[in-house]
Amino acid sequence: MPELWRLSAQEIASLVQLRDISADEVAQACLQRLERVNPAINAVVEYRPEETLAQAREVDRKLAAGEDAGPLAGVPVSIKVNVDQTGYATTNGLKGQRHLIATRDNPVVASLLQAGALSIGRTNTPAFSYRWFTSNQLHGATLNPRNAALTPGGSSGGAAASVAAGIAAIGHGTDIAGSIRYPAYACGVHGLRPSFGRIAAWNASGAERTIGGQIMAVSGPIARSVADLSLALRAMSVGSVDDPWWVPAPLQGPDMPRRAAVCLRPDGIDTAPEICRALLESADKLRDAGWIVDEVDELISLEEAVAIQIALWMGDGYEKLVAAAQQEGDPGAIAALAGQKALAESVTLADFSGALSRRLGIARQWAQFLQRYPVVLLPVSASLPFASDLDLQGEAAYRQVWRAQLPMIGLPLTGLPALSLCTGYLADNTPLGIQIVAGRFREDLCLAAGADIEARSPRLPLAE
Repeated sequence: MPELWRLSAQEIASLVQLRDISADEVAQACLQRLERVNPAINAVVEYRPEETLAQAREVDRKLAAGEDAGPLAGVPVSIKVNVDQTGYATTNGLKGQRHLIATRDNPVVASLLQAGALSIGRTNTPAFSYRWFTSNQLHGATLNPRNAALTPGGSSGGAAASVAAGIAAIGHGTDIAGSIRYPAYACGVHGLRPSFGRIAAWNASGAERTIGGQIMAVSGPIARSVADLSLALRAMSVGSVDDPWWVPAPLQGPDMPRRAAVCLRPDGIDTAPEICRALLESADKLRDAGWIVDEVDELISLEEAVAIQIALWMGDGYEKLVAAAQQEGDPGAIAALAGQKALAESVTLADFSGALSRRLGIARQWAQFLQRYPVVLLPVSASLPFASDLDLQGEAAYRQVWRAQLPMIGLPLTGLPALSLCTGYLADNTPLGIQIVAGRFREDLCLAAGADIEARSPRLPLAE
């Protein structure tokens, strides 16, 4: 048997439930792995071994007593520092929140722990979870375990790095503009942004989110296999009265035609040739699996959706966001807000109302398109994973980053699920990947297409 930290979440849960290995053995192995590799990458910024081991002993006790230990029995999971976990600071990468200690679990954390997962540690995020690069003045910078010259992505950069490095089998992430999908892409793993309303979430430690955050931010899983994403999604989709917008939608929807569209350059973006090849190869793999795949030149305008997304996210109380970033003094957060200054400051109440109205029309257009093509393949980003801190290298570099990310930023407006799927690596260990989109609450279609592509692709290696 390989070293336990190398096993998938599915393998760990199965072996632990059969009592072929103990949850305590898994916890010991993953904690040792954390202590060996984390100092070099800084993915996990806080961990409590005794707490992890106590959770493992409880899983083993339940199984010995013939009790149900949960679908994630003994699976090590990392938790992002921007969600409440009892007894830990919900820092969100901020010095100003280093003492904001949660007194109860966010529903998504509760669902993972109730499913038998072992909390292996808290993972890093950029200040305010604003950037596609993960560093802050409280916890420091996270490095990409595949290639230290590249960003690990953000904002769930620590989560993706922890999974790629074999510290956690599943990473919890959040996504309002690509914060699950981009780190998975940059670190060479898979990440699923679920439909809005699929996974219950709420931080009791903070104020209610503004409208943009309420309707576009979601929690979701990062993992090394599509099967592990599916396992994690099932465990994380438990309802909670704390999230009134949670929807008890089935995880498996009705049969749909195995038909997909592939779009290499949505809105005319300059997609890197390597990514175009990855998309075309993925389309061929779907055809080999029995899908009908058509190449299309245009999708529903993502550029318009991005402008509306920024208006709803940053245009609501922009001055307060800027003041908070300046008080924190984080250069990345200040740059992220400054880059949207012209649009955010121009948003009036009428503009905000109009953006909410237009959101419905864009979501409808996507729903109509997905009736013809139940699955859509498109880039995660138009660029290969960025060099570290590219967004801080001047206005032109900042604009380059935001333009490349258009395929991710616009989709949260629609409430649709999207899967970031790693498809391989270049010679310099730069990850490659694609994005798969399906209808609302049809994560099963994203996962089915992803599984068919994954089955015809090289196995994902761990970052050594």
